[in-house]
Formats: sequence, C-alpha cells, structure tokens
Amino acid sequence: MSAPPGVAISLPGAGTCAGSLQILNPGDVAVGQRGDRLETLLGSCVAIVLTDPRRTIGAMCHIVHGRPAPPGHGHDSAFADVALERMCALLRAQGITPALCEAFVYGGGNMFPAVFRHKHVGDDNAAWALRALAADGIRVKVRDTGGDVYRRIGWTIGPSMPDCVAVAV
Repeated sequence: MSAPPGVAISLPGAGTCAGSLQILNPGDVAVGQRGDRLETLLGSCVAIVLTDPRRTIGAMCHIVHGRPAPPGHGHDSAFADVALERMCALLRAQGITPALCEAFVYGGGNMFPAVFRHKHVGDDNAAWALRALAADGIRVKVRDTGGDVYRRIGWTIGPSMPDCVAVAV
C-alpha cells in the first residue's frame, strides 16, 4: 500500500487492538490518538515525536533534509521546516499547543563512517531539529542521535515513551 508524498500510511486495526498503524516513509508527517501506533526507520534522517504531556495525542515526522525548503519546494515535508510546521498544524487541529508538548528526537546517524569520519549529513539533520525545537520553546525529553546505526522507531500513543531499536550498519 502506498500513500501520496508527505502522508503516512494508516492501516485501521493494524496497530494495537484499539488503534491504527501509521508507517512513516521519508518526508511523511502523521498524527494519531491514544492507541494508534507510529513507526519509521531512520539512517541519517531524523524523526521528531511530539506529544501532549498526558500522551493522548502524538505526532511524528520523518525529516530527510535538515534545512529549510528551497524556493519551489515550499510544501515538501521532506524538508525540516515544512515537516515541523505541518506536524504542529496537525497538533493544533487536535487542540494541542505544540509548545506544551514533550519532544523525542531520534536518528541523524552516519551511514557512511568510512567516508565521513567527522561532520556528516546526519549531524546536520539532528542539529537542525534540536535548534528548531528550542526556538519553538519545545522541551526535548529524550534524544538518541548520532552514531553509525539505523534506528527503528515505534510508539503506541499512550503512557509509554517511544521505543528506539538501534540496528548496526
């Protein structure tokens, strides 16, 4: 099953018995309610998860480019600024104030450590996410970035925190 760019796949009943499963591909943004499951796989990309403190609503974005969208790409949520703004708009539509949310930031790995020993695109993606959240006054509760691993992120919206499984390259 495929979805248009920037829209996560939602499979009713495929998550927990109470909710749906939304699998985010690069550039996707999704919002869900308690019981829904949000998942993605990251390399150098970064996922930001935002949730209200009671964890009744959650949103996730899969950022590919940790920089503002260039002219002509103003609606492409693969770019960090578009993805974060779309995610915040989805939360506001659910009655949630993004600045009151808790943030979880994952990814930004170095997928080519033999080539890039120091600064790499994953570093840039993670740094952008942390700067943008700080500028918006959103507190980062958990950060798992860097290294040279892939990360599988999954979260069933509710009292638990998103889980991150690192997979060595």
